[in-house]
Amino acid sequence: MVFAPSPLLTITLDTAPGGNTELHVHAGGQGHWIARMAANLGLDVTLTGAFGGESGGVLRDLIARENITVRAVDLGTESGSYVHDRRDGERTEIATIDPPPLARHALDDLFGLALECGAGADIALLGGPHTDRVVPPDFYRRLCSDLRSLGTPVVADLSGDTATAALAGGLTVLKMSHEDLIEDGRADSEDPDDLVGAMRSLHEEGAETVVLSRAAEPALALVDGTVFEVITPPLEQTDHHGAGDSMSAGIATGLAHGASMEEALRLGGAAGTANVTRRGLGTGQRGLVDTVARSVEVRPFRP
Repeated sequence: MVFAPSPLLTITLDTAPGGNTELHVHAGGQGHWIARMAANLGLDVTLTGAFGGESGGVLRDLIARENITVRAVDLGTESGSYVHDRRDGERTEIATIDPPPLARHALDDLFGLALECGAGADIALLGGPHTDRVVPPDFYRRLCSDLRSLGTPVVADLSGDTATAALAGGLTVLKMSHEDLIEDGRADSEDPDDLVGAMRSLHEEGAETVVLSRAAEPALALVDGTVFEVITPPLEQTDHHGAGDSMSAGIATGLAHGASMEEALRLGGAAGTANVTRRGLGTGQRGLVDTVARSVEVRPFRP
């Protein structure tokens, strides 16, 4: 089960090889990108989220086409969306419509739906809301606590107040980027000693395992008190966006299949690496991920 509280309809203008303008319409949002990669890696994925209006109807159809089962709560208004222009090689925002905060009854329905789907799943993956207004942070605390009470492992790719709340509920794995860790005030700098100290604090707050992506540097993982680094092959990047989401999906896929944490980290590192070779978030092919995984090394970290 992937919890995606606020999927987005994305519309992008791009330049075709012949110079003409292309229009791309896709489903987006962190939770959906995680779900897409998990489905690509062979998991039977159910995405739970809030959808509404014309954009919500298009979103549900687009996600279902990606071999993902959609379980939806009605927003009562339009889903979030954005329009970007990439024709000059950079992402330029033309328009953004943020998803609205969920009303009380919609929140209750979404919580019940996520708990129902998560309780019957091998693993639950939690993505963050598009804005802090969609669901209150305590929603994540309750969901994590109840899912784990029902025996479902929980992998979360979160930061800020939602991460703090999820930690209070308890997590099997918390994945975070080092930029978010610093922005949240949990680490003072990119210095490895600062990062490792912050990871240990996150473990004490409620995460059994903590995984920290570090952009071009090897990811770090705190597992049973030992810090490991995940060394991936240096493939040339086409687009780095979504690598962290793909890594989370790879880790969760490995755990759902009964892999050890080391094996799951290897698959996560490969999924993130495969994603950067493509345009499109969470779109790495399973065959490439499996191939790259054979070249990923997980070893004790020595600063």
